[in-house]
Amino acid sequence: MINLYDEDANVIGEVTRERMRAEDLWHGCATIVVLSLDGRRVYVHRRTDTKDAFPGLYDCTAGGVIDAGETPDEAARRELREELGAQSPVEFLFQTTYVGHGTRYHAWIYETRTDGPFTHQPEEVAWGGWMPLDELRGKIDDPGWALVPDGRVVGQEWLRLRDA
Repeated sequence: MINLYDEDANVIGEVTRERMRAEDLWHGCATIVVLSLDGRRVYVHRRTDTKDAFPGLYDCTAGGVIDAGETPDEAARRELREELGAQSPVEFLFQTTYVGHGTRYHAWIYETRTDGPFTHQPEEVAWGGWMPLDELRGKIDDPGWALVPDGRVVGQEWLRLRDA
């Protein structure tokens, strides 16, 4: 079960993940940008081909759907631990909304700094590695780079705020 949200990011109930996907219901996601300790690299990973959303594509964030009864902060720490095996502190940056590609959700964006090590969740992460921040800046705007569409939008917003 996951939290069901309204358009204004208020929790209004619980729903199964399957129903949320089938009916394109509002849900919440915690998203974490993983920076190296020196802040010059971003951890990027490729999703497994069996993921229910955007299989096989690259992602410049870790994260996922907020479980029923869970806060965004709790979800961010859980997702970081589950996907990458990292337990570094997360810092909330901003909240945004994503609508597109058959999904709509409220996203709580976090950042963490760690040099790892990382232990990938085999059901979700096929590969992961560091990408220099300057390289990510170039690739994130390249429609030919196989990046998850929501990660592209969130990543662009994160970079804009970072550069401001």
